[in-house]
Amino acid sequence: MMSQPHPDSAGITVNCAVVTVSDTRSPQTDKSGQLIQQLLLCANHTVAAYKIIQDEPAQIQEQIELLGKSANLDAVIFNGGTGIAPRDTTYDAIEQLLEKTLPGFGELFRFLSYQEIGSRAIASRAVAGVYQNKLIFSLPGSSNAVRLAMEKLILPELPHLVSQMRHRS
Repeated sequence: MMSQPHPDSAGITVNCAVVTVSDTRSPQTDKSGQLIQQLLLCANHTVAAYKIIQDEPAQIQEQIELLGKSANLDAVIFNGGTGIAPRDTTYDAIEQLLEKTLPGFGELFRFLSYQEIGSRAIASRAVAGVYQNKLIFSLPGSSNAVRLAMEKLILPELPHLVSQMRHRS
């Protein structure tokens, strides 16, 4: 395990929302949404909101806009709808609203995925960025992909990224 690269941001509690994008999942069957919440709580962050919405661009954008207005929220983690099937609209809906993107997130996620699942990783449209001073992450819906993104990318960097967002020059 790598050492924490940003000791200055250690101890920051991040207030998060978790949104599952799915036409079929319920709170009982949403293993990926449950996993994100569990990993956030184990890392001493808070889950201020949890929702399951349909894979409809208008609903996805409505959620981002609604959560973007929440003063007590630092980050929103979406899961589901990042592939290329006709019903996979999460990437398109989110990418249009991002004010800044973090291209390294998607690049590293696909690199790490490639190490686990091979060339199938090219179908992932995982993305991250900033909207209304909130970090936005969009992950595939598979629990393996969620665990990979959370453990290798999001949780190690979340406190640092939030401290950067909170920093006013």
